[in-house]
Amino acid sequence: MLNKLSPQPGSKKNRKRVGRGSGSTGKTSGKGHKGQNSRTGGGVSPWFEGGQTPLKMRTPKRGFTSRNKLVFDLIQVKDLSKFSEGDTVTPAELIKAGLASGKKPIKILANGDMPFALTIKADAFSKGAIIKIEEKGGKAEAI
Repeated sequence: MLNKLSPQPGSKKNRKRVGRGSGSTGKTSGKGHKGQNSRTGGGVSPWFEGGQTPLKMRTPKRGFTSRNKLVFDLIQVKDLSKFSEGDTVTPAELIKAGLASGKKPIKILANGDMPFALTIKADAFSKGAIIKIEEKGGKAEAI
């Protein structure tokens, strides 16, 4: 049974044998005479647009992104309720509590209400956060 199987007529096609004599596509192997595309490794790169101004140069450029931008781990004042009243909160404790990654400097923001008085040590504070912390009798210390 299996020995009688054969492909459908016309489904198998012989591959083109280029550069094998003058009978079919010998000599120039279908590449024509001379020129960039007839040479080994010839042709242009896929993004070459024939000498016109490339797309990446035609599109407008806007703005500026600084390489030296300071990116903070942001912590809201309301998230400090994880600590108990009167504690001194340091960056190490914020990392331990899962509020900061430890890879970036820490900034405290004024979103929410301060639960109670805390002494907080961080790299930066927003103006609103300092006001909220000091209203409750706490301290905001920049490191």
